Amino acid sequence: MTNSVIGNNLLVVEAAAARARALGYAPHVLTRALEGEARDVARTLVGLARQIQAGRGPVAPPACLIAGGETTVTVRGTGRGGRCQEWALAAAIELDGVDGIVALAAGTDGTDGPTDAAGAVADGATQKRARERGEDLQARLARNDANPVLAALDDLVVTGPTNTNLLDLYLLLIEPR
Repeated sequence: MTNSVIGNNLLVVEAAAARARALGYAPHVLTRALEGEARDVARTLVGLARQIQAGRGPVAPPACLIAGGETTVTVRGTGRGGRCQEWALAAAIELDGVDGIVALAAGTDGTDGPTDAAGAVADGATQKRARERGEDLQARLARNDANPVLAALDDLVVTGPTNTNLLDLYLLLIEPR
């Protein structure tokens, strides 16, 4: 029996960088081995995106931060979601009121936790839109309950199963101020 690797996270990250470049963004690949608690990683990556937007980062905007890997979630609540959705929810909290940064996290296999979503997107208006619906994103995060609120906001990324798992992809698009 012969096994052949036809795809991996390097190809995913390189494809994202090439597409970002084609769209006029300066790609900056952070890592292909991203790990850590999803909410903490979101806080760190949004912080770096804000530094880039302020002109104090490793690349000038317009830029695209790119990371591949898989974060983890310490389940404390009884909600629904997955690591990418939790990452996006935490990113939305960090981005509250910030213009010009959009964050995305998605599983390349098309699934994230026990949901039909691959992941989600967030930006500086996500938390405001949630508040207008009477939602508290901090409370949702504390319950590990990202899926229902992100679904209600139409911020989920739903691709269907891809039948391949090349880890997750994390992107932050950063426009100049």
